[in-house]
Amino acid sequence: MKLFTDIRDIKDIKNTVIAVGNFDGVHKGHQKIIQRSIKDAESSGYKAAVFTFSNHPRNVIANDDVKNILSPEHKINIFRDLGIDYLFSIPFTMQIAAMKPEEYVNELLIKTFRMKEICCGFNYRFGYKAAGDTKLLMELSLKYQFGIHVMEAYQIDGMTVSSTLIRKAISEGDIKKCNELLGRNYSIGGEVVVGNKLGRTIGFPTSNLVIDKTMITPPSGVYITYCEYNGKKYPSITNVGFKPTIGQYDKNVETHIFDFDKILYGKTINVEFIKMIRPERKFENIELLKKQIAQDCITAKAYHRSVI
Repeated sequence: MKLFTDIRDIKDIKNTVIAVGNFDGVHKGHQKIIQRSIKDAESSGYKAAVFTFSNHPRNVIANDDVKNILSPEHKINIFRDLGIDYLFSIPFTMQIAAMKPEEYVNELLIKTFRMKEICCGFNYRFGYKAAGDTKLLMELSLKYQFGIHVMEAYQIDGMTVSSTLIRKAISEGDIKKCNELLGRNYSIGGEVVVGNKLGRTIGFPTSNLVIDKTMITPPSGVYITYCEYNGKKYPSITNVGFKPTIGQYDKNVETHIFDFDKILYGKTINVEFIKMIRPERKFENIELLKKQIAQDCITAKAYHRSVI
């Protein structure tokens, strides 16, 4: 996969079948759109491409604070794993926001991205004030002679899968629902940092991640998880929160990996969430906290054994 993060660098590319959208989370509905573009590209001899923005348009236009479901690195890796040829992940700017819908299609999609066919969701909007829709896109496909495939809403149990629904599930701690909508386990990744090392002194060493404030995160609590390190997944248990029993801290993620003795400071890990065991709470003393952690580990280990 060839990645383009600056529109000025896009050159010497071949004709494309391009999947378009914000692709927040790259959930099951998004995957269907991308898979369709890959299939069509293979049958026509074109290149399969994805066009998305590296930032959320609402954060630029409306000064919103839409939280990311995926880190940029994780999102890129998912696109790569899906098997596309080109990824156009460029910043959404006020200049792009000002483009009229037809200009957006002709100048950006056709002339810059060499689009020969487009695949999009049923609710795709584009151009100045999001005035362009799939109806206009179909009209422009006749004028500029490109193919178009509009995907219907992807539903699970009568629910239309959407990034908004996924953010809600994460914020409410409904990990099961979130994972079902995503089509994979929700995860938080990053570089392991040095914590207060209390876990090691009480028999439960943890690998700590600082939470990126641009990311949506689950409620404070204890979760059954898997920790991926160096290409291998390990059963684990994770606390998300502020560690109120031992002091005042920023919200972080600390993971205890079962039967694992490596020190991971400075290493990159990815924590996959399965289900919440309990909300985070403040204990009267460290001994009570230690007893509860031991019980939480029994619960998590029992779950991991049940799925082997």
